[in-house]
Amino acid sequence: MRTLIDEIIDIPHEGLIETTPKDFKAPIEVRWCAGCGGYSILSQTQRIISTLGIPKEKFVFISGIGCSSRFPYYMDVYGMHTLHGRALPIASGVKIARPDLSVWVVTGDGDGLSIGGNHFIHTARRNVNLQVILFNNAVYSLTKGQYSPTSLEGQITKSSPLGVLDNPFNPAALALGAGASFVARAFDRDVQTMQYMYDRAAKHKGFAFVENYTNCVIYNDGAFDLFTKKDTRKEHSVEMVHGKPLIFGENNDKGIRLDGFTPQVVSLTDGNWSADDLLVHNEQDSTLAFILANMTYSENLPRPMGVFHAIERPTYEEKVEAQLEYYGSQPGANDLVALLKGEDFWEIV
Repeated sequence: MRTLIDEIIDIPHEGLIETTPKDFKAPIEVRWCAGCGGYSILSQTQRIISTLGIPKEKFVFISGIGCSSRFPYYMDVYGMHTLHGRALPIASGVKIARPDLSVWVVTGDGDGLSIGGNHFIHTARRNVNLQVILFNNAVYSLTKGQYSPTSLEGQITKSSPLGVLDNPFNPAALALGAGASFVARAFDRDVQTMQYMYDRAAKHKGFAFVENYTNCVIYNDGAFDLFTKKDTRKEHSVEMVHGKPLIFGENNDKGIRLDGFTPQVVSLTDGNWSADDLLVHNEQDSTLAFILANMTYSENLPRPMGVFHAIERPTYEEKVEAQLEYYGSQPGANDLVALLKGEDFWEIV
């Protein structure tokens, strides 16, 4: 049976040129561990950007440090492997200087939310027109298994042998709170949903953030199995589709309704509730997006997957261009001497 996502992915994209996923594969060996979710993310990214009709030389991939940050090496486009946590400010500079480019950032839960956390919230609030894919494997993998900002409380790692004491960051809720105009969640086992999310992100004008659950087979294997494996995910996750009620369960026999602002699971088979009583997803509703994002770590609620929020607002680079255009048209705008002197200056005689 075809799904809504099937229909959307099959829509042909209008573009300037035709490319294939192979055109974006760099002629080097991809060196992630066997079974790493990164292979799937890489493959789906290459597939989606090949449908956009954008010349290869118009793409730029920026990364920081971590397993995820090898990504630019594996893309046959322009790119930069930058400093730890600094991918977003560098990508912002590229986009502001060259707004005609399609600039993507690939980061991890450590790189993007720990040392790079401050850059993350401010790039989101500025609404710089970037596509940001975050590998969330809930552990520091490149440095051999320390706990990360998304590791669960009590999780045993190399740096928390007695269990993590911190409450984990909720990347989707953090992005929403910082003002990201597009926030979504996918996982490495679901190829079609990843394609849909990356396609939506690529076409979004503004800060587009996709949290991607990414299994680390070496240091945190199976961290997301409950929500991603075929035999458990229907009971423990719920797909968010704009305009559709939130229904889940192996037999689509459960749903989410709101009791005030509190989501609760109800049965659709006991005669008390029907689909008409359920919460209907609305991507433009910021309050609803927060409610859904905050279901993430609840033991009694399914894990939301899909697009939380998608709105349009002016991008940062549009504001920069408008500002430069305005002040460039003012009298004396091109007078370099006057600019260097400023309003307050004095001469030493």
